[in-house]
Amino acid sequence: MIRTTLFIAIAGLYLTTMAACANGKAANKENSVTEQKEMVDGDGQTNSVIHLDKEQFKKLVFDYENNKEWKYEGDKPAILDFYADWCGPCRMLSPVLAEVQKEYDGKLQVYKINTDKQRELAATFGIRSLPTVVFIPLNGQPQAILGFRPKEEIENVIKNVLKVEKP
Repeated sequence: MIRTTLFIAIAGLYLTTMAACANGKAANKENSVTEQKEMVDGDGQTNSVIHLDKEQFKKLVFDYENNKEWKYEGDKPAILDFYADWCGPCRMLSPVLAEVQKEYDGKLQVYKINTDKQRELAATFGIRSLPTVVFIPLNGQPQAILGFRPKEEIENVIKNVLKVEKP
């Protein structure tokens, strides 16, 4: 079951990553979590982070209510950011993921899930630490990291787990 798979991935990473980084430059309020807003370029490609609710999650990522085995619904690798507005490390990570979304120019999609507004999704996937970032390759199982990570580390996971190179 996907819940068990994600929980095991998150629990395993939690044991190796006990605390989120509290140091670093805080993101300004404008760059912190915002309401869902898609910006589409001339080719119709989304070049912005997409905020998901339960129904959008089931359509774009995984329909966990109807499927017991993991089956990613997307057509390109994805990054899920489980966050909360009050979380300092989440606010620090938000502009990093926005940069990644733009720099990878349609080769991947970053999704954000507000755990305060989407409690069922957070509970379903056993999210207990924020931020929790889940990397979803087109083929294979999702892998998660906990806490704030610098952009270089995020890019390393994108290259090694998602198998995506910068354009």
